[in-house]
Amino acid sequence: MKLPYEKIVDSETETCAVAKEFIEFLAPGSIVALKGNLGAGKTFFVNCICNHLGIDRTSSPSFSLVNIYEGKHRVYHFDFYRIKKLEELYDIGFEDYLNDGNAIVFIEWADLWSEIFPENYLVVELDYIAEKENGKRIIKIYKNEK
Repeated sequence: MKLPYEKIVDSETETCAVAKEFIEFLAPGSIVALKGNLGAGKTFFVNCICNHLGIDRTSSPSFSLVNIYEGKHRVYHFDFYRIKKLEELYDIGFEDYLNDGNAIVFIEWADLWSEIFPENYLVVELDYIAEKENGKRIIKIYKNEK
C-alpha cells in the first residue's frame, strides 16, 4: 500500500484486507482519524486492525467515548460523535491519550474536533458508493500534514 490510497470494496472481507495492509503504517504513537457517514464501517475497520494486533474483543466507544485495548500494542479507540463541546475532550484527558507514545490512537468522527489534533496524523475515510444497501464502499487513506 502506498499513500495516498484509494480502493472500492464490496465486502467485509475486502475491508479487513485493506485494514491489514494499513497496519504497516501503524506504530506506537500513531494517530488515526476516521471519517465517514453513520454505518460506513469506521468501527468495523478499527475492529479488523485490532484483530490483527491480537485484540479479540472490541466494541464501539459511542457511549464510553474511549475504549482501551491491550494486544501487541495498546490501542485507544475514541468516538467523538456525542461530544458537544471541546472542553469535554479536555475533561477526559484526551491530550494525555494523544501523547502516549506507547499506544495507537483511533478516533471516529474525528472531523468534528480536528482542531485538537497534532500536526501530523493518518486519515481513513469510508463512504458508501451509491446506495447503502449495495455494500460497496470507498476507502481513502492519506496523511494529514498541517
